[in-house]
Amino acid sequence: MGYYVSAFFKMLADSGFANLTWQQAVMIAVSLVLIYLAIVKGFEPLLLLPIAFGVLLANLPLGGLMDPPMFWNDDAGQLHDKVGGLLWYLYQGVHHGLYPSLIFLGIGCMTDFAPLIASPSSLMMGAGAQFGISVALIIAAALGFTPQEAASIAIIGGADGPTAIFLTTRLAPHLLAPIAIAAYSYMALIPLIQPPLMKLMTTEKERVIKMGVLRTVSKTEKVCFPIMVAILCILLLPPTAPLIGMLMLGNLFKESGVVERLSEVSQNALINIVTIFLGTTVGATANGALFLQQKTIFIIILGLVAFSFGTLGGLGIGKIMCVLTGGKVNPLIGSAGVSAVPMAARVSQMVGQRYNKTNFLLMHAMGPNVAGVIGSAVAAGILLSLFGTK
Repeated sequence: MGYYVSAFFKMLADSGFANLTWQQAVMIAVSLVLIYLAIVKGFEPLLLLPIAFGVLLANLPLGGLMDPPMFWNDDAGQLHDKVGGLLWYLYQGVHHGLYPSLIFLGIGCMTDFAPLIASPSSLMMGAGAQFGISVALIIAAALGFTPQEAASIAIIGGADGPTAIFLTTRLAPHLLAPIAIAAYSYMALIPLIQPPLMKLMTTEKERVIKMGVLRTVSKTEKVCFPIMVAILCILLLPPTAPLIGMLMLGNLFKESGVVERLSEVSQNALINIVTIFLGTTVGATANGALFLQQKTIFIIILGLVAFSFGTLGGLGIGKIMCVLTGGKVNPLIGSAGVSAVPMAARVSQMVGQRYNKTNFLLMHAMGPNVAGVIGSAVAAGILLSLFGTK
């Protein structure tokens, strides 16, 4: 009988319950909150749910899902090895920048650049929305973060999760978990964060402005656009090649009309599979002992600052364009200059209709919205050129 009792207590001592730390317990609670927000509140569930479950898996003790493989020689000189955890192998796609680039391929297939082509001036609102990156970069540097860490934190202002992951894995991989979770959380909270800022920055007269119908864009223009953007952006900023290259390749698949099968796979099966791997492995980097630090709090706050100033920057350019065009541009569409496609454009539409039921700003807002996608990738290229290792 004593043998079975001791075996039982040994099993308990070797279990995860006996090895659970307070940091892991906190992160498990955080993961459950994120799962609740994804399922019950519908906050960006396609990414928030796998990220949240990745956080949960990473903080269940002794699971070893993120353990790297090990190799060693015994006393006789014989080589031994231990297989790494499942999520460690999947994480290599994040570490080497594969998943963010493949996500951009799918986004390119799903994105219509016609509103931007029809109204090239909306590019200025997309550029203005990158203002938050500059503000956060300066503040983060003043708080003592290294230039590489500050740049990685600042890119949260672009409201583009794959871009934030891509840049952070190259400049500050140790900050990947808080930066990725902050980036996707603020993207999910766009309907809550942006409307108060939009009301603050615009007058009621500006919010009821009705915009004319966009011109029809020809197929030739749609096909030439991704080719020319890829050439110009990559020649100017070579570090943007993985993101801009895949984004424009996906869009060329869509607009060419000759590779429907490739376009269909890229925007459905491929992007869905990559989203599972990306979200789960990014969440799995949120180990409690590493995540629960003072830096994490600063990152969450700076991310909100970056995102807010990005929204304000886009709205500011929208107001300037409203004045320059004699009141033909509704400045509300400037808030869509952040990269979260198409949620930010939908928020512009929602707020616009709140003040004028006959207002339809969605297609106009898509111009600065897709410009923001390009703008965030370009901003990441600039930061990588300035602070990356040669």
